[in-house]
Amino acid sequence: MDKETSEENLNFILARLGLTCYLASKHKERGNTMKAIGYVRVSTEGQARDGVSMDAQEAKLRAWADLNGTENVTIFQDAGLSGKRADNRPGLQEALNAVGKGDVLIVYSLSRLARSTKDTITIAEALAKRGADLVSLSEKIDTTTAAGKMVFRMLAVLSEFERDQVSERTRFALAHKRASGEKTGGDVPYGYRLKDGLLVQDAGEQKAIGLIRKLHKAGNSLRKIARYLKDRGYRTKTGLLQWHPQSLKQILERAAA
Repeated sequence: MDKETSEENLNFILARLGLTCYLASKHKERGNTMKAIGYVRVSTEGQARDGVSMDAQEAKLRAWADLNGTENVTIFQDAGLSGKRADNRPGLQEALNAVGKGDVLIVYSLSRLARSTKDTITIAEALAKRGADLVSLSEKIDTTTAAGKMVFRMLAVLSEFERDQVSERTRFALAHKRASGEKTGGDVPYGYRLKDGLLVQDAGEQKAIGLIRKLHKAGNSLRKIARYLKDRGYRTKTGLLQWHPQSLKQILERAAA
């Protein structure tokens, strides 16, 4: 073994000793009441891809607990369940319910805990409210440390940024569709009909809208306008002769927009 390799090994050992001493001191501060709650999960697809079985995950979780002087370790598991949702995994829900103040939830990787940033952040926030911590071994995230908390805050900011971007793109897309005359959801408004995915004016209904506006401008009430339309055979969008004042109000507001 050369000198450089020996120095690297020594630095690694000292770093691990430093971490052990640090976590041991935190454990002592908590009055030796800290529980380690482990959660492991595999799906058929996930196990085939990364090859990390539940036994292998559990072994790593128990090794972390042993390194940090935590004898009270409880492991919960979900076998053959996807991580796309957090609320349909009984093992995860049991693990979260078992975590109390001063405890730590340990996972092999964040992908075992949740597949979406949103679920990961939600779980982390729930643990924070209980005064518990989260440790993910693969990503070396440990919220018992300031650095670990910073990583999760960054994840929260990135998640919010992603949501804002999606919302912004959606608004622009809908605005473009409306400007192009495309239907963007909901019922086809009175005065229009749908043709090849586009809203086009309906001549008969547009004539009725013109009459409604004229009568309203002349000071007629909505109820009086409704009776007038019924008496002259004007039909609603659904083909009825019975007009409702609220429907007329919406037609007038849409025409004025």
